[in-house]
Amino acid sequence: MDPRTRAITLAACGAVGLLTVVLALVLGGAAPPSTPLNTIGADAADASTPVPEPSSTSFGVVATQGSGEAVTIAFGGDIHFEGRVGQVLARDPAGVLAGVRPLLAGADLAMANLETAVTERGTPVEGKEYTFRAPARAFAALGAGGLDVVSMANNHGLDYGSTGLADSLAAARGAGFPVVGIGQSATEAYAPWTTTVKGQRIAIIGATAVLDDNLRSAWTAGENRAGLASAYETERLMSAVRAARLLADTLVVYLHWGTEGQTCPNDTQPTLARSLVDAGADIVVGGHSHRVEGAGRMGGAYVAYGLGNFAFYKDSGPGTESGVLVVTATGRRIDRADWHPVRLVGQLPRTLRGAEATEASKSWDALRACTGLG
Repeated sequence: MDPRTRAITLAACGAVGLLTVVLALVLGGAAPPSTPLNTIGADAADASTPVPEPSSTSFGVVATQGSGEAVTIAFGGDIHFEGRVGQVLARDPAGVLAGVRPLLAGADLAMANLETAVTERGTPVEGKEYTFRAPARAFAALGAGGLDVVSMANNHGLDYGSTGLADSLAAARGAGFPVVGIGQSATEAYAPWTTTVKGQRIAIIGATAVLDDNLRSAWTAGENRAGLASAYETERLMSAVRAARLLADTLVVYLHWGTEGQTCPNDTQPTLARSLVDAGADIVVGGHSHRVEGAGRMGGAYVAYGLGNFAFYKDSGPGTESGVLVVTATGRRIDRADWHPVRLVGQLPRTLRGAEATEASKSWDALRACTGLG
């Protein structure tokens, strides 16, 4: 999507969009189709962008018949700008995601998890072992890499407190880059980002099910408190999903969830996924475990439990295994899902090819065995 178009349209739609979500969430009604939240007309991917031959595991998922043309949505995992990733950001923002840009830009929409505050001010939250922050040029790197929207609902979104949150939102606005799962209030944090692609209305919500116990209350957005959309606030999240369902042909929920180091979902993830699907989500994806996890069908919906690290300070081991998940949807019908294996090389994502890709695809497909998904 052209970042200039994104910036102009986002500014024009922001005020209307906020009112829309207030009505949708507070009154429980549908927003008028003519005034969706933060609607941005998405352009098709640049046809000149070379897309690598996919080494993927693909399967059809039958659901309710959609209308219009099929839309492809690409998903990546966790991104921060520590270590070598930060060095590349300082030197060449476009280089951070250059190794996977053809996959991201080749989809109609692309998103990932931005696991850092975007600020150069403030102080790290006291007592937190790991705190991440990045300068505002981080959004230039995301856009140059082919991403259209990110979730900031995670256990690092407020690493630099209220100052960092305010700076993150200001940097996103300045770049014209949409973020979900974070806001100056609960209304903003739980609000969907919506866009229309090929006549299909796509809505995306971000939320986190991972927050330190001692920070959970302070970091969760309230009516008069800036913060994150929290999956611990179950009814609030489900209400947001039900309201967004009325705005969208295809509804995505991107979650921060799971247990670090694990390749299978924990006891709470399937329950949360089922609740989201029952509330109206068509695609539920996410990460946090720093591992690739399994994916598959949950009724008519599609669930991917863990997308792994995407641009992260890992140099070896399973933390460098990653991928781009491309889901093709026509309205509520999930047509197919393709996994394109990726590996972090020098902490940056690189698409695998040939025998390496084939083997990684088989490994990913095998992970479905412990998910309970179809």
